[in-house]
Amino acid sequence: MFISPMLLETANGPFSDSRYIFEPKIDGHRLIYSQQNGIVRLYTRHNNDCTRQYPEITSAMFPHDIVLDGEIACVDPTNGVSDFESVMSRFQAKKADKIARLTTELPATFVVFDVLSYKGEDLRSLPLMERKSLLASLTLPSPSFGVVPYIEGSGEALFEQIEARGMEGVVAKRKDSVYVSRRSTSWQKIINWSYADVYITGYRKAEFGWLVSVPNERGNLRPAGIIEHGASPTHKKAFYGVVAPLKTNEDREFVYVEPRIRARVKMRNWTKAGNLRIPVFTEFIV
Repeated sequence: MFISPMLLETANGPFSDSRYIFEPKIDGHRLIYSQQNGIVRLYTRHNNDCTRQYPEITSAMFPHDIVLDGEIACVDPTNGVSDFESVMSRFQAKKADKIARLTTELPATFVVFDVLSYKGEDLRSLPLMERKSLLASLTLPSPSFGVVPYIEGSGEALFEQIEARGMEGVVAKRKDSVYVSRRSTSWQKIINWSYADVYITGYRKAEFGWLVSVPNERGNLRPAGIIEHGASPTHKKAFYGVVAPLKTNEDREFVYVEPRIRARVKMRNWTKAGNLRIPVFTEFIV
């Protein structure tokens, strides 16, 4: 049984509030776990069935029907932090032999933060802390399951710890929040952004996108990704107003320009390939 998940609004920054609990944000992908009549099904937030990708999760059974909300994580044993690229390797595996191999090489953990249904009873109208109490009382069926820890009130202190460990961020949830299948200000995320200064080296001809590069260890520029978010209409107008003389080449999709325009971006982190992960434009560097 798929339940469309409750989604997060974005907070302006870290905060503390006794009306909230604060959880570490797990760097993985959202998962709805459904066990009905002895059959387990796993769903992404967009209702895509990913049951076969995680045999270590689907092979474990609770004693009763249950629907859980959480994240799939692949924890790096060297630092205890979930690695998003490893999670994507697991999620994108389709062939049975590759899935079996990755189950050993990149074991997944289902990190649970909410229980939506239990023994056939819909719990979504209960306050969050009542659902948390039930979740804490459950016996997890295998070591491939975990529960997201939380603290009450002290969001800023938790965010400092998250920053120090290089984790993704913090989630703030109102203690009295009911579970709704939409985006809600009752649940908010505070991202632990990283920042980088980049050169804009091209732009898409169709929908918005700025190609960016960064210096390598020898000082030469190398491609580092594409900015698709953050630029306001004013920023775009300013860019396209000055970029024409800088054009060097083009193809079907992109126009390439001299690396004269610099920008600052915020991002989740650097990928293993050295690219910016989900870069967001913040400002031009003049």
